[in-house]
Amino acid sequence: MDLTQYIRNIPDFPKPGVQFKDISTLLLEPQAVQFIVDTWAQRYADKEIDKIVGAEARGFVFAAPLAYAMGLPLVLARKPGKLPADVEREEYQLEYGTDAIEVHSDAIRTGDRLLLVDDVLATGGTMGAVTRLVERMGAEVVELAFVIELSFLGGRKQLEGQSVHALVDYSGE
Repeated sequence: MDLTQYIRNIPDFPKPGVQFKDISTLLLEPQAVQFIVDTWAQRYADKEIDKIVGAEARGFVFAAPLAYAMGLPLVLARKPGKLPADVEREEYQLEYGTDAIEVHSDAIRTGDRLLLVDDVLATGGTMGAVTRLVERMGAEVVELAFVIELSFLGGRKQLEGQSVHALVDYSGE
């Protein structure tokens, strides 16, 4: 299925010069979402994955139905202050400043084999932080799965050494 037909391009959002890839139109098409979930469930069926980690916020949209389809636990990787129990935290650099990502301390166990899911791979900052965090907690990252990769932004370089899978690649702005 050609998912690009369901992804809306918004010029100059959130700032001039950016061509934002809007997945809200994709989410209006149940067959597109089902295609994503089914494709990934098949891809990862024999990978001995223990848990799926969804990155805030749009990664949850795809990680939750995938975890359901595969009968696996779902771990939420959230921005600071959103999780109510004890957390592990990883800070990362933004263009202007820093941010952080957190998971519950009891959500990941040593030896867990994880699939990390997000909607878009842009610069790789968020997923790089999630990867470092869960590996520090003793888990093994099997693969990082994205619906969209904006390869012209070089996010794969930030994730060097990891297996990265994207269903759609935009190689130019």
